[in-house]
Amino acid sequence: MESSEGKGLAKRAWDRYAATVNKTITPALMPLIRPGAQAVARQQVVDLVGFWLMWQLHGGFEGLEQFGLHRSTIYRKVSKFRQAFGEHPDVYEFPGVTIDYDAYWKAAAEKYGPRPS
Repeated sequence: MESSEGKGLAKRAWDRYAATVNKTITPALMPLIRPGAQAVARQQVVDLVGFWLMWQLHGGFEGLEQFGLHRSTIYRKVSKFRQAFGEHPDVYEFPGVTIDYDAYWKAAAEKYGPRPS
């Protein structure tokens, strides 16, 4: 009896193709691709750590929205953060990192004005 996915012909064809690529092409291309991929990955980590910090300092979703980030940008970054770190930025804690909220907002108020409500 056929399943809701059909007979599985496309899946078997894809699996054979992927196995062939992974055995032959991927090892040959990795030395060429790896430096660029690592540079992109580093930039993504820096971006997500900055997002996490701003999430913490500005009180999460609503604070970032009030700060000026678009809702879809926040959702996209939360999704990327979960994918990279395995947890929501609201609950994730970077080992060894603490935030002095009072010092941040005091310095920010002196430079940029009072904290938004």
